[in-house]
Amino acid sequence: MNINKNYLNLEDSYLFSTIAKKVNYFIKENPDKDIIRLGIGDVTLPLAPVIVEAIKKAADEMGVQATFKGYGPEQGYEFLKEAIKKYYLTKSVNIDSDEIFISDGAKSDLGNILDIFGPDNTVLIPDPVYPVYVDTNVMAGRKIIFADANESNGFLPLPDSNIQCDIIYICSPNNPTGAVYSKEALKKWIDYAIKNDAVILYDAAYECFIKSQELPSSIFQIEGAKKCAIEFCSFSKTAGFTGTRCGYTVVPKALERQGASLHKFWLRRQTTKFNGVPYIVQRGAEAVFSELGQKQIKENIAYYSENAKIIADTMDKKGIWYTGGKHSPYIWLKCPNNMTSWDFFDYLLNNIAVVGTPGAGFGRNGEGYFRLTSFGNREKTIEAMNRFSKLF
Repeated sequence: MNINKNYLNLEDSYLFSTIAKKVNYFIKENPDKDIIRLGIGDVTLPLAPVIVEAIKKAADEMGVQATFKGYGPEQGYEFLKEAIKKYYLTKSVNIDSDEIFISDGAKSDLGNILDIFGPDNTVLIPDPVYPVYVDTNVMAGRKIIFADANESNGFLPLPDSNIQCDIIYICSPNNPTGAVYSKEALKKWIDYAIKNDAVILYDAAYECFIKSQELPSSIFQIEGAKKCAIEFCSFSKTAGFTGTRCGYTVVPKALERQGASLHKFWLRRQTTKFNGVPYIVQRGAEAVFSELGQKQIKENIAYYSENAKIIADTMDKKGIWYTGGKHSPYIWLKCPNNMTSWDFFDYLLNNIAVVGTPGAGFGRNGEGYFRLTSFGNREKTIEAMNRFSKLF
């Protein structure tokens, strides 16, 4: 028996455990302090009422013989896939319903999709980055190279013709930087992928925060994408499903490599290894796309977006460089006074009892930067920025 020794190459995930230890120690030493957490990547507003009602109705159906559901289709119920197809049409994107695969979240599929690719592929990942991209490929033993995302390119690296790779990760709006690619920039990545026979894994988990029609909210809005890209989406931030778990992945039938259909590969993978998302959850997700559902979730998104504006406005007033905020729930700021990201974390915690996320936890290029999120309470966000303003 042999273990997968690639797991031994994983670095310890110390970021959030270290944050927790530091915060717990601070609370122990300062029990009277009111800590404000702006480091959380989780949503805080409840599910929209129309979603809750749809889930309740579906639960009632499960208690009646005539409407009870057992095993559902592994790739998702047709009613939800049709709703997603119509949603894409509002973006001027035409996809077939059988190109949509319902999942329990984008994070799962971003890791599981690697099953359909060989282990000898070279993977290009931006730095700084969402850790799951790196860790899942380390687990598989793939060679990883990094695209240099930095302040000079607005944390939006473009393809380098001198670099050869097979799998490309793109997240837009980005986690952790909040930066958003333009249509022109994405076209460069698509052209590069087609030329190099590569595949783009496009993480669109935060697409609902994009407010401008000039910025793409789907890679399929760009010509040529169906020949080189797979798109991952989630209801987690769109509709508050972080605890409900539902997402979807679009694998175009036009996407082929080495004479094989990656759509068929993914269909086979899912029908073999995945039993589908619960009927009750999928009915809740369907309600997201109703007229009332869109109205209610947009109210929640607007709430978080206003929080982001409050944070961004504070950075502007203090002359602190940042990306994100306008089309993203994240603000990625440059640590003042040349502080390291952990020194800045300690400085905020000890002086104003505000918690954020050190950029060093997202990769080498994250050092010297800091992530704040807008997923908190409005009053707490305002108070945190008032404290911040007095500190700098």
